[in-house]
Amino acid sequence: MASKLSLSLLLLFLFIFCFTIGTAQPSLARGPTMARGIRSRHSRARAFIEASCRATRYPALCIQCLSRYANSNIQDPQQLAQVALTVSLYRARYTRSYMVKVAKELKAMKDKQYPAVKDCLQQIDDSVYQLSQSIRELRGLDPKSGVTNDLFWHIDNVESWVSAALTDASSCAHEFPGRRMSKMKATIKGKVLNVAQVTSNALALFHRYAAKYRAAATQKP
Repeated sequence: MASKLSLSLLLLFLFIFCFTIGTAQPSLARGPTMARGIRSRHSRARAFIEASCRATRYPALCIQCLSRYANSNIQDPQQLAQVALTVSLYRARYTRSYMVKVAKELKAMKDKQYPAVKDCLQQIDDSVYQLSQSIRELRGLDPKSGVTNDLFWHIDNVESWVSAALTDASSCAHEFPGRRMSKMKATIKGKVLNVAQVTSNALALFHRYAAKYRAAATQKP
């Protein structure tokens, strides 16, 4: 009786063991395949980002800022433009936060540099608003609706907002001319120039995206 019970338990254990191995093997087999697929998509997305960035004014900065999003499977010019604009907005907000802090300190000390920092801060604040509006316009752009006047209305709006943001950031940088300046001014100028450069890149990427629709419109009978 005991031997039969032991045999039954052994057979049950072997059944469970075999069942577990049988169900685990497909998962183990899928693991490397899925990993290769993810790496392949990541590689394609990075190649797409690098090729797109070559059309910008600051390609190395473009690749540096956007390559971290390669794992998001970005292979569409509209997605890339939106990510680039979001990066610009983030940089502009970060710079504004830094300048708000500096402006408060300068104002409290009645420092003579305060007026220039205040003017620059206003321009960066405008850039933040303009970049926010450009992203909103881009999200409202629906290529599936076809090459229509509404599509170009949104495209023109995006370009206008981003161009204005770039102009304001560049004007802010011009508040600090020359190379000989305080550490505070040099820091502000460096951050503002970075905003201007990433915004310039975002505008170039959006131009690249919009170009195919303008080309399609010219080919209409």
